[in-house]
Amino acid sequence: MNAPVLIDAHHHLWDLDHRPQPWLDDPGVTSIRRTFTPDDLRSTATRPIAGRRLHGTVVVQCIAEVAETEDLLALAEREPLIQAVVGWADLTSPAVGDVLDKLQAGPGGGHLRSLRHLVQGETDPNWLQHPDVESGLRAARDRGLRYDVLVRDHQLDQAIRLAERFPDLPQVLDHAGKPDLVGQDLTEWERGIRRLAAHPHVVCKVSGLVTEADHTHWTTADIRPAWDVLVSAFGPERLMFGSDWPVANLAGGWNRWATTVDELVTGWSESDVHALLVGTATAFYGLAPVAAESGAAIRTT
Repeated sequence: MNAPVLIDAHHHLWDLDHRPQPWLDDPGVTSIRRTFTPDDLRSTATRPIAGRRLHGTVVVQCIAEVAETEDLLALAEREPLIQAVVGWADLTSPAVGDVLDKLQAGPGGGHLRSLRHLVQGETDPNWLQHPDVESGLRAARDRGLRYDVLVRDHQLDQAIRLAERFPDLPQVLDHAGKPDLVGQDLTEWERGIRRLAAHPHVVCKVSGLVTEADHTHWTTADIRPAWDVLVSAFGPERLMFGSDWPVANLAGGWNRWATTVDELVTGWSESDVHALLVGTATAFYGLAPVAAESGAAIRTT
C-alpha cells in the first residue's frame, strides 16, 4: 500500500539572479537572502506529518509585480510539485480584468487559482473596501479565481467585511491572521477569528505561526493556544496546512513546523487529518484529487 501524502498550501520561491525581492534587504531576514528553488524544497521537506509526506504545493507571490506571477506560472507549467499559484494583479486598476485574462491565457495560466495583495502593509483600515479594489475582486471572482487574505490581527475587521460583501468569492485567511504569539494577547484576535469563521465560504491556513512567535525560543506550547482557537472556530474541514517556507527558516524551518503540526494533530481522526493536510486545500484551490492513500511525489536531491 502506498504511503498517504500531504499538500503544502503556502510556500514561496524566488530566484534573486532573475528577479530581485526588495523586502529581503531588511537586516532581519539576512539568512534567507538567497535563491530558493523547488529542489531546495524537496530536499528540505523530509519530515512526515501523521505519516504523510509532501506530494504537491501551492506557491504564493511575494512582491506586487505581475512579472513575478508570470514567472511562477511558467515554473508551475514545468514543475510537477507545484499544483497551483497564488498570484498578484493590481486590484485597483481598471485594466485588471485584461491582466487576468492575459495571465490565464499565458504559459502555465491554468495554474492560477487565487490572487493576493499584501494588505498587511496597507495603512488604510478600509483598503479592502475601496470601490476600485472591490471592482478588482469582482473581476477575479468572475474569472473563477479565489482570494488569499493577508492581514494582521488588528486588520481582521477588513477581512470580516470582505466576507460579508463577497459571499460568492471563496476566501482563505493566510497565516491565521497573524496572532500575537510573542505577547500571547489573543483576545481581540480570537474575537475576529470567530466572527470571520461564521462565514462558511472562508477557510484558513495554519501557516506562518512560528514567525509570529519568538523565532529562537518558541515551543509547541506557544503555538497551541492559537491552534486550539482555529480548530474550534473553523473545524479541521476548513483548515489547511501551509509551511510559509522559506520564510519559516527564520524560526526553525519546514521540518520543525511539520514536527509541531504532527504533535498538534495527535489523537485526531484520519478524516480530520486528511482534511487539514489535503482535503481543504484540494477543494479550495481546485487541485487534482488526492486519495487518502497515494504515492508521494517527493524526491531528495
